Amino acid sequence: MRFASIRRVVTGHDANGRAIVASDGPLPTVVEIAAIPGTVFHEVWSTSETPAAVNNAPDPTTGPLTLSPPKQGTRMRFVDIPPDTAEFLAHGATKMHAAFSEVGDADASTVKANSPHPLMHRTESIDYGVVIEGEMTLILDDAEIALAPGSVVVQRGTNHAWANRSGRPCRMLFVLIDGTYDPAIAAALAASAEGSAR
Repeated sequence: MRFASIRRVVTGHDANGRAIVASDGPLPTVVEIAAIPGTVFHEVWSTSETPAAVNNAPDPTTGPLTLSPPKQGTRMRFVDIPPDTAEFLAHGATKMHAAFSEVGDADASTVKANSPHPLMHRTESIDYGVVIEGEMTLILDDAEIALAPGSVVVQRGTNHAWANRSGRPCRMLFVLIDGTYDPAIAAALAASAEGSAR
């Protein structure tokens, strides 16, 4: 099953301040992750400051693929996620450094020998994840939540993975917002990481 291509319309202003269409067409950056075949990132837009600059600047989605949003910025993307396979579940953890390196954030992977899923990861951001088509299971350290089209997950910097157990591809929309951990949470995460390293 292949999903429809994504059309992006970007607006802007002319020299007189009138609204114009700056671009209308397919996304310029669509990347399949080689370490996880069938996983495709469709980069829609990103901002790199808060408040966001409202201007006619060049397209911010061209260039290297990056998982996390820019510091004080946002990132919007669709992700096509293939069904989990027995091979991936058994041996996927060995490929995760390569997979997260492909998306510019090798340090995001938190997978360990006893992790509940090979794609466990964490980013210091608030992420809105919306199931557009298909089914997905959100995996947390101690919980699993089944998601259907229209389900929205508000991910607050937690350790998680997306497991596709449906046998069909799933498309999700993500909006990532750069964040900073509350000091108490940051201390707990640091203590947990220290304990794991021993």
